[in-house]
Amino acid sequence: MTKRALITGILGQDGSYLAELLLKKNMTVLGTTAPGEQPRSPRWLDSDVIPELMEADLADADAMREVVSGFDPDEVYHLAAQSSVAASFEDPLATFDITGSGALRVLEAVRTQAPTARVMLACSAEMFGQAEETPQTENTLICPVNPYAVAKTAAYHGARVYREAMGVAVSCAILYNHESPRRGDGFVTRKIARGAAQIARGKASELLLGNLQAQRDWGAAQDYVRAMWLMLQRPKPDDFIIATGQARSVGDFCDAAFNHVGLHWQDHVRVSEEFFRPTDPALMCGNSSKAREMLGWQPEISFEQMVAAMVDAELALLDGPSQK
Repeated sequence: MTKRALITGILGQDGSYLAELLLKKNMTVLGTTAPGEQPRSPRWLDSDVIPELMEADLADADAMREVVSGFDPDEVYHLAAQSSVAASFEDPLATFDITGSGALRVLEAVRTQAPTARVMLACSAEMFGQAEETPQTENTLICPVNPYAVAKTAAYHGARVYREAMGVAVSCAILYNHESPRRGDGFVTRKIARGAAQIARGKASELLLGNLQAQRDWGAAQDYVRAMWLMLQRPKPDDFIIATGQARSVGDFCDAAFNHVGLHWQDHVRVSEEFFRPTDPALMCGNSSKAREMLGWQPEISFEQMVAAMVDAELALLDGPSQK
């Protein structure tokens, strides 16, 4: 019997790659979109089969129940969220309602309408905030330092209650930063890739960024969605850190992007106080040994390959189809 998978937030970076993966496994896929939402990238989906799409507002509990009841999924991948840290400072209440409470609405819909479904909840390493240890593990103390992280923390703790006290088979993926050519606008990695491409093509001369010393554990989205799927193939739900285990700075990301187009980033990147966060997490680097041992997962795309693919995608957009 063909398995049925529900993906919330299917139009985003992770949702599109996950949809491709599940379709290749011959699963029936339904993806929810926010009302009026459009794909964040013109490179949304690379598949001959397009999954069914349905609008559903995460702020509407009745709508989520109707989606789950009508589709009756075997697997639920909850990816939808307000995922911008910067935007979370601008509207913390809306961020909490969608990212925090929205996750609980999905879990409640599963509990009441599809109690045998297995659920993967996308959480974030931002939850660790000012972590007291590096690398972080599943047991590291959670200490969020921005509204987005607070909302993700609420979703994470809520999921554990639904799992341990209410019988929902929900697993949490504690995801470290992961990128791809489908990364949406508003993320510094997309800004860097686009800036390098524009400067290489003579369409810009400099790139303004914030804290170049900030360090993150960057991986490839394609690898991370594979981990999500593996989590739901285990008989027992659990929580897993998904990370490469290697931290790099924003400056390192610039170096890889500009080097790919034969430029020195120091000649073009300028620091602007405008782009500094009000608060920044400590060194974000994850220990994914649990996922590697229990899921058999490991990243396959290198940091350099990931950055190069992002820059190439921006170059292709600038050059247009006639230049390919």
